[in-house]
Amino acid sequence: MITRLNALPARIPADLPALMLRLFPAVVFWQSGRTKVDGFTIKDSTWFLFEHEYALPLIPSAWAAVAATLAEHVLPVLLVLGLLTRLSAIGLLMMTAVIQVFVYPGAWLTHGLWAAALLALAVHGPGRLSLDHWAGLEARMR
Repeated sequence: MITRLNALPARIPADLPALMLRLFPAVVFWQSGRTKVDGFTIKDSTWFLFEHEYALPLIPSAWAAVAATLAEHVLPVLLVLGLLTRLSAIGLLMMTAVIQVFVYPGAWLTHGLWAAALLALAVHGPGRLSLDHWAGLEARMR
């Protein structure tokens, strides 16, 4: 009986969890990106945060503000579409690592969940419900 119960989740098409792995981190990063802008302009508060609270070693705060704002708008859209999914997931995974190490080291649980989803996408790909799949861009790994 336990074996049959354990087999039930295996009936869920892998494309459904792959879609969820794409959508939920995308929403988190998109919403964060939206807080950084007013229309097409980076907010004064964003410049301030990157200069003081989000200050990174080796990267000027202005560069970091622009790069993070662009990444939080472009990469989530690519994830939702399932286009360049593995690269987008790796980009957001690197961003997550930077946030964890240099900005909010105490938020490891949240960042760990983001990282797990993004790493699963990087390793397993976006699934068949993606532009990568439909355009034949998905790597054949099996």
